[in-house]
Amino acid sequence: MNLPLPGFLRSGTNGRGGAAGGGGYGDNPGKLPPIGHDGPKTLMCIMAHPDDIDFGSAGSVAKWCAEGWTVYYVLATSGDKGTHGEMSRQELAATREEEQRDAARILGVKDVIFLGYPDGFLEVTTELRGQIVRLFRKYKPDVVLTWDGFRTSFNHFDHRNIGIAVRDAVFPAVRDHLYYPEHGADAGLEPMWRVNEMLLVGADKNDYFVDVTDYVEQKVDAILAHKSQVASQDREAALKRQRRDKKGRVIESFRRVRLGSRNANTPAGTPSSQNPDARNAGDQPAQQTTPTTPTGASS
Repeated sequence: MNLPLPGFLRSGTNGRGGAAGGGGYGDNPGKLPPIGHDGPKTLMCIMAHPDDIDFGSAGSVAKWCAEGWTVYYVLATSGDKGTHGEMSRQELAATREEEQRDAARILGVKDVIFLGYPDGFLEVTTELRGQIVRLFRKYKPDVVLTWDGFRTSFNHFDHRNIGIAVRDAVFPAVRDHLYYPEHGADAGLEPMWRVNEMLLVGADKNDYFVDVTDYVEQKVDAILAHKSQVASQDREAALKRQRRDKKGRVIESFRRVRLGSRNANTPAGTPSSQNPDARNAGDQPAQQTTPTTPTGASS
């Protein structure tokens, strides 16, 4: 039985049979409004190690929390290998977990969740994917931020694998109640959930930019909270190291992947009112945007 491919896997098309233009996929990708234009979202940031989120995205997280978003951090490991010091793995893991919680408090993150996998040995397994699906069905994020597991340049083993596992959980697993039914209605969870947007960190070609100039101090404070991972606690020096564009703005960059609007009342397998050409819940084109003006900034 040959099932239709999702739009983002159809080579050379925009997901509806037309040619893809501007390096993006989907319909008019450059015209997508900024994420959160219609109100605060629920965001789940999923990375491999403590500090992975904050070094690349702390400014954006601070901005979104200030705008009323609900943000959760999920770390697959506790970073029990990241040291040149004398601490044991257990001591290091406990230290880095506390550092991550401190950083999250600075930014306004609601909760930090550790999955407990060993640092450096994170595999893309059905178990890991299932844990992520369970978190999606429990916390119901609109937006998921993770590492780009498919970047062509150097990629840390754990970073690559968490990015792939998260994508596999976003599509199609969390959308279909027959995937991981033990993490569905019988467990009191939403059996089918659709993540609307993904933001990928570390991508080869970023196309979504967030102006975090007003939140750079929180960003630096969150980074410095990871005391076991930074060489200096010199706050002023850290502030000066933040790269600025020609207009003096501090910008964080992502690759945006849009998976279509979620209608929680539409069962899987029925046509979507948001996308009448989609024949089932697993056949909605993802859209990757073309470069946009930093959100929160004038061009």
